[in-house]
Amino acid sequence: MTESDLSSRRPYLLRAMHEWITDNNQTPHLVIDAGIEGVVVPRQYVKDGRIVLNASHSAVVGLQIDNDFVVFQARFGGTPMSVTIPLRAVLGIYARESGEGMLFGEEDDGGRPPTGPGPQPRDEESGGRPRVSHLKVVK
Repeated sequence: MTESDLSSRRPYLLRAMHEWITDNNQTPHLVIDAGIEGVVVPRQYVKDGRIVLNASHSAVVGLQIDNDFVVFQARFGGTPMSVTIPLRAVLGIYARESGEGMLFGEEDDGGRPPTGPGPQPRDEESGGRPRVSHLKVVK
């Protein structure tokens, strides 16, 4: 099997994170790049080219996350709408209550998975030991 034969990890990770967030009685929200071709969302709610959508089972009807698209029915300002999102437009998923979630990068679109953590930044003050990141994803 070559690198190009591997399927994208994004739909699998998205389905798993949606299930995990829902199983923990939290509200899954999708972060969408509304500028990607094929995205059908209410344009009046797009800000800076992105839109955040509540993807909980209580907010949408007929949620389907397949290997190419996320589709569902929802109401926006009382008006029903069919939403279609190509998987490559999904930038991340997080729980509204805790902020726990996952951001997706280009490597989640297929190809060979990384073989290791890569080079670690070195801290001169700690004798050259790798620095541990203090960064945290926040909503």
